Amino acid sequence: MIDDQDPDDLRPIHRPAREETLFAAPPMGDQERMVEAVLFAASEPVSIAELASRMPHGCDPAEALAHLRRRYEGRGVALVRVGDAWAFRTAPDLGYLMQKEVTETRKLSRAAIETLAIIAYHQPVTRAEIEEIRGVAVSRGTIDQLLEMEWIRLGRRRMSPGRPATFVVTEAFLDHFGLESARDLPGLRELRAAGLLDNRPLPGNIARPNDDDTDADDIRQSELFEE
Repeated sequence: MIDDQDPDDLRPIHRPAREETLFAAPPMGDQERMVEAVLFAASEPVSIAELASRMPHGCDPAEALAHLRRRYEGRGVALVRVGDAWAFRTAPDLGYLMQKEVTETRKLSRAAIETLAIIAYHQPVTRAEIEEIRGVAVSRGTIDQLLEMEWIRLGRRRMSPGRPATFVVTEAFLDHFGLESARDLPGLRELRAAGLLDNRPLPGNIARPNDDDTDADDIRQSELFEE
């Protein structure tokens, strides 16, 4: 039920079609415990469909998630959405307690950071479009590194000559940066306010002569994430 969701999250929780069964579904309290057990033991975020496949017939994992999410409000861990899946994560205000346990195994090069940012903000984007925005060629090693880290993946092929492949960010990328979706990335106005982006028109085919309209920034950004 949409009413059971976080009021700040307006997206409806998708419910898989229930299978007919002669047996009554377990009480909702037991369903919450089942969902809690699966998410606690999972090494990766779990989708509602995966939860439904593990639980007895007649269960409603979406409703159990909504109840469980409220139950964990204000606790040391929170139930959060990661793309189309769910996972337990440390409460944001307690993240500092985990700093000693975080190990940085690999640093991204400047080229990789720029390429990742372009993919995140302009996805789905082809290699040629990345090169047009950066102004330099993108090495195969840069793309391979991001693919190996599972921060990007191949998207749909463009319906254009040559059917070039596109790149999009993954749920692992969203999870690493604490985002529910790519739409939660900072907007152009936020980046400029933070001093991370100047006021010059953006390169590539999204640049426009009259880029002074701040509302147009958000409109263009939202259009970039349409399927």
